[in-house]
Amino acid sequence: METAKTAADLRYPIGKFHWKGQLNDAERAELIIQIADTPKRLREAVNGLTPEQLDTPYRPEGWTVRQVVHHLPDSHMNSYVRFKLALTEEAPTIKTYDEALWAALPDSKSTAVETSLTLLESLHDRWVNLLRSMSASDFSRKVNHPEHGLIDLDYLLAIYGWHGRHHVAHITSLRESMGWR
Repeated sequence: METAKTAADLRYPIGKFHWKGQLNDAERAELIIQIADTPKRLREAVNGLTPEQLDTPYRPEGWTVRQVVHHLPDSHMNSYVRFKLALTEEAPTIKTYDEALWAALPDSKSTAVETSLTLLESLHDRWVNLLRSMSASDFSRKVNHPEHGLIDLDYLLAIYGWHGRHHVAHITSLRESMGWR
């Protein structure tokens, strides 16, 4: 007998992010592939959805599919900038943002998803080119996060490899539970 998914399962369909520590070259390469694949996987996840389906929350009190789609380039643009800052400055203090407030803005609720799908593809093209050009020592460079202190680019790479898969899974899990083909 199948049981109903818990709120935690709906919120974290691939599980919560777990930092394992310093990455090796093979782990970095795999995470870069995951980041490179995110735009394609997101496009596939929303392919064929109706406007009503795009405006369906992926969980009770959660964002709609449309908001999730718009959140990804919002978040990943911030990460791309953080990488560039870390590579060009010594432990720069980065700006945080309230992702829930960004998702509540009118552009996140009403813009066509194609806009953010295209934006994410272009952004990831640049970002992945940057990531693939980095040396192992580049990934030890740090940013100063106002809430978490010094964090290195290995950590950011790992969290954003997870982040794309995490949000795509919100959409694919909803599609599956709703029987949307």
